Amino acid sequence: MQHNRSVPPATVIPVLTYPDVRAAVTWLTEAFGFAERVRVGESHRAQMSIGEHGGMIVADVSGDQQPPQEGIVTHVIKVRVDDVDAQFERARAYGARVLEPPTTQVYGERECTVEDIAGHRWQFTETLRDVAPEEFGCETVEAWPLSQDN
Repeated sequence: MQHNRSVPPATVIPVLTYPDVRAAVTWLTEAFGFAERVRVGESHRAQMSIGEHGGMIVADVSGDQQPPQEGIVTHVIKVRVDDVDAQFERARAYGARVLEPPTTQVYGERECTVEDIAGHRWQFTETLRDVAPEEFGCETVEAWPLSQDN
């Protein structure tokens, strides 16, 4: 993939709409530890990094781009972290709405789910152990390639 300094280097880049881009950037930085990388106008858009390889775009409300609505869940963004309990406590300290506290899952992950200031749902996950999908009733169609870190 060709490099372009004007877009996040991730393969999948969610674009999330917030009623106040600057407030969202500040909150996401403080509560989740994300980092602003590119600012497009004062209140139009911002590109943020999430961990080593993740990225997202914070977009303003315009036209058919609207933030989430109460009682309607259209997406959950899953973010891998090194310490889900610390991530949860940080998010909660900044007012994230707790939907699920840190819970250890049968598939080897410890996860929590919170809602941000605009109603976007975030699930933070920490790998505790390697578990084959067949161990909890799933089927491997094609195994994920191992990362260079493994």
